[in-house]
Amino acid sequence: MIELKTYRGHIRNWETLCDALSLDKSLPREERERRILLKGYEVWGNSLPEHLYGMFAFALYDTGAEKWICFRDHFGTKPFYYYVTADGRLLCGTMIRDILSQEGFVKELNEEMLQIYLSLTYVAGENTFFQGVKKLMPGCLLEFQGGKLQITRYWKPEFRPDESRSLEDWADEIHTTVQQMMREIKTPDETAESFLSGGVDSSYVLAMSDAKRADSCGYDEERFDESRIAAKTAELLGVEHSVAKITPEQYFEIVPYVMYHMEQPLGDASAIVFTLGCNAAAQHTKLCYSGEGADEFFGGYNMYRNAERYGDNLRTFYVGNTNIMKEDEKQRILQHYNPDVLPIHIAEPIYAETAGLDPLTVMSDVDIQIWLEGDIYLNVDKMSTAAGLEIRMPLTDRRVFDIASRMPARFKVNDEQNKVAFRTAAAKVLPEEIAFRKKLGFIVPIRLWLADERYNGDVRRLLQSEIAAKFFKPQELQAIYDDYTGGNSDLWRKIWTVYTFLVWYEEYFVKR
Repeated sequence: MIELKTYRGHIRNWETLCDALSLDKSLPREERERRILLKGYEVWGNSLPEHLYGMFAFALYDTGAEKWICFRDHFGTKPFYYYVTADGRLLCGTMIRDILSQEGFVKELNEEMLQIYLSLTYVAGENTFFQGVKKLMPGCLLEFQGGKLQITRYWKPEFRPDESRSLEDWADEIHTTVQQMMREIKTPDETAESFLSGGVDSSYVLAMSDAKRADSCGYDEERFDESRIAAKTAELLGVEHSVAKITPEQYFEIVPYVMYHMEQPLGDASAIVFTLGCNAAAQHTKLCYSGEGADEFFGGYNMYRNAERYGDNLRTFYVGNTNIMKEDEKQRILQHYNPDVLPIHIAEPIYAETAGLDPLTVMSDVDIQIWLEGDIYLNVDKMSTAAGLEIRMPLTDRRVFDIASRMPARFKVNDEQNKVAFRTAAAKVLPEEIAFRKKLGFIVPIRLWLADERYNGDVRRLLQSEIAAKFFKPQELQAIYDDYTGGNSDLWRKIWTVYTFLVWYEEYFVKR
């Protein structure tokens, strides 16, 4: 007998699957998806994920064979963790806390992960900060029987550029596919709102959806505040618009909450704002759209315009969107440094897979496999779940990625613009000034707030604490902080990355 032990996600093509598996479409969503997974595994076995579109992480257990079969979706939008006990049992779940509380788990810090974290600002690869707790990576299935563990990769990004089509052809295909995603993303009886920044991704999703309300975050610091631009987009599209105004007091107060619910430290400053946005939206909705995925698929980051210049040198340094501390600096500030633990080792298998492809495609693939899973999707999942809010990402879909995987680099970036074909598709429903607006990113006034003694008391406390001295050389850490507060504002990310690790460590190894 096959049992569904744990599952989190949303299956988009449920109607097609119910037809194929002879299941009742009128069942409530929870029961419908449970039956899809059980019957689907009965019919298709380990090839089940090939038939699923959407987000998922789940564990099946074969009671007769005493065997676990666990799956994580193609892009890693939902997390899945596992741990093998000293007596050969598998502990697993979609939350690390599912594992921490089980008999046989021994809580130990994986200190080597700190070296990776200080460069990337997130936890990349299969290891975590908890010794022995591993992530099932995107596009993978896990089988565990008789104390033996086997991981199989059932899907990976593949790229086959098609030079035969025009910009308009690509834009048409994107637009038609997004229309299909919006038909599947929810059922008619569900009501959704949509997160909205000043960028094209969230604006396009909103324009293509039936959402009647958009949710944004804003600040008093006008040069960081995109909510004014978002308000104009919402007005143009005829939807209600709400803004959660983020204050520095709110921002710093909620950091321990974020690091606890994140379960791993995350040095992405926008994660704190996203959390406050989720909490605000959850006051009036339980379902929200968000625009993640398009930047990595279609060439959305400004750095991608330098891809050709980097050329084959990419494989020596590029590990994704963030790389804030070099090895000499980490060696200088860490109490314990292992020269064999390098972030580039995580990216090396991806470079092997993309040999011979153009530099932009290589950069995109690194970000799809490392950055999206480790930072973006982790943040979306953990913080929305903590708020009791469900987020669905229409642009994260294999069918959308399939377009990007066939699209030549010149339709993604050029000398003047990024995400060229995607923006051209969005311009079918948005004014050009919105569709082709320069990308700013999810900006936060943290570089200002972090130096302000009215707000940074906890930062100073932890940087000077016994906890910090356990991992960092106090004088070296203080020198970075003094340089930052002395006017070198570019150092804020280094301070923030150290601080978020210390907050997380205090939450999981001191308080609990």
